[in-house]
Amino acid sequence: MTDKAYASVWDAIEDTPAQAENMKLRSALMMAISEHIKVADLNQTQAANLFAVTQPRISDLMRGKINLFSLDMLVGMLSAAGIGIEMKVKRPVAPKKKTVPNAKIQHRVAHVEAKAARRRVAA
Repeated sequence: MTDKAYASVWDAIEDTPAQAENMKLRSALMMAISEHIKVADLNQTQAANLFAVTQPRISDLMRGKINLFSLDMLVGMLSAAGIGIEMKVKRPVAPKKKTVPNAKIQHRVAHVEAKAARRRVAA
């Protein structure tokens, strides 16, 4: 067993970074819907009417059955209730170039030393 650290549980259990990102988004949307239901003090039938789904779908959502919901479905539910979504896209961080300290100086020194060696051989 390795002691590898992960930023999210989804990073640890999903096979690819894309699958982990999809699960993170679905999880966030499901939590937002669930929180809205609780704050609005809705029962499952009322929530189903609000989100334009069936009561069993709300039951699945409240039980956290994430595998039963797609991003499209969750976005549609939020939209049906008039709840907006904000999305932020993070740009990848460009890898830093690895540079040898004083690389130009080292190159110049090597050039001068090679030139001096050629002069010694010629003399």
